Amino acid sequence: MTARRVVILGAAGRDFHVFNTVYRDNPGYDVRAFTATQIPEIADRRYPTELAGDRYPDGIAIVTEDDLERVIADEGIDEVAFAYSDVTHDLVMHVASRALAAGPDFVMHGPGSTQISSERPTISITAVRTGCGKSQIARWLSGHLRRQGMAAAIIRHPMAYGNLRRPQVRRFGSMVDIDAADCTAEEREEYEPHISAGNVVFAGVDYVAVLRAAEAEADVVIWDGGNNDFSFVKPDLSIVVVDALRPDHLDTHHPGEMVLRSADVVVVNKVDAATAEQTATAITGVRRLAPGATITRAASPITLSRPEMVYNKRVLVVEDGPTTTHGGMASGAGLTAALAAGAGSIVDPRRSAAPLIEEVYAAHPHLGPVLPAVGYFPDQIAALAATVNNSDADVVVAGTPIDLASLIKVDIPVIRARYDFDEVGEPTVRAIVGEFLGLRSL
Repeated sequence: MTARRVVILGAAGRDFHVFNTVYRDNPGYDVRAFTATQIPEIADRRYPTELAGDRYPDGIAIVTEDDLERVIADEGIDEVAFAYSDVTHDLVMHVASRALAAGPDFVMHGPGSTQISSERPTISITAVRTGCGKSQIARWLSGHLRRQGMAAAIIRHPMAYGNLRRPQVRRFGSMVDIDAADCTAEEREEYEPHISAGNVVFAGVDYVAVLRAAEAEADVVIWDGGNNDFSFVKPDLSIVVVDALRPDHLDTHHPGEMVLRSADVVVVNKVDAATAEQTATAITGVRRLAPGATITRAASPITLSRPEMVYNKRVLVVEDGPTTTHGGMASGAGLTAALAAGAGSIVDPRRSAAPLIEEVYAAHPHLGPVLPAVGYFPDQIAALAATVNNSDADVVVAGTPIDLASLIKVDIPVIRARYDFDEVGEPTVRAIVGEFLGLRSL
């Protein structure tokens, strides 16, 4: 039988996991290429043979998604597999239409063929959109478990943006580990808060190996899912986070709608910032899409490290990168905190934007007067610093989870805005998780 020729559409995350779980060891398929999108400078690489296996001695090419039709024609592709996340349903079907018009089948691999079973009780924390607050809930939950005498290992959705020949399993237990791994700003946004909370984070490319490493150190595995993706590990308890500030985003994006429909527990987050009408709309939508799920509410309080430094000052706000770019939010916690602290004015960073930052604004025209903490490669990090230094701001408010002052050298004070997790009303996540663990004698 002739092997079916495949191209996998991705963004340096689920695409590699789909290859590893569905295609790598299956002689019925021959993966001819990955395509890349969403993330800058992740195309024009190769998925190395160390990861691809013996069937691919030369590795596998990674090209831009713009070249999809050319790859289909040149490689005689039979099957196009869609494998990235936090995209509108419209975008998914437009890409599907491009593939189908060129001849191949269009497929999407779900939990049944891609999720890995764990030897430990597993709780997944995912969301309908990027920026809903899932990571702060994961940090709170791991701390809660630790106080109960249990060890929790955090498994983080992959961000394979750099050298793919780095270790297949990456363990982050300290800031030294993060510095040694030469992490991007986006990776730091996900790893640093966990390290500060006393957690150990596991990530990588081969998630069977990642899971086994985490299990060796944990009583409970927590999947902290990025890009509103569904868990690579089969959850025993699925907690899905909804943003009360975006109640109309419950069923607009893939795989956010799928994640919500399969939830055991739904946390309607940011009810402290949302209106009563927004919260009610979100809860009504959850009941429609996930009628069997338990619904709980939560707040996401924001605190500034030194609010007196912000009062009546010219403030430049740096926000969490993925939340304000992929997540589609015009601003985030930083702007909210700066205004609450009585900022004299908000400095628009577009007026001082370096060329690489101008490209970010052009790609994301929805952005408000904030600077996304982008840093996928060194030149972009340098451009971030130049944009701040070339402004007329008196102070920076950093709503990104990373220690911005340690990443870039700026000439003005940096005040951090931190956001946490508070339970609101009944039932609580604490009680739900307690019942779940009690049934497993933990």
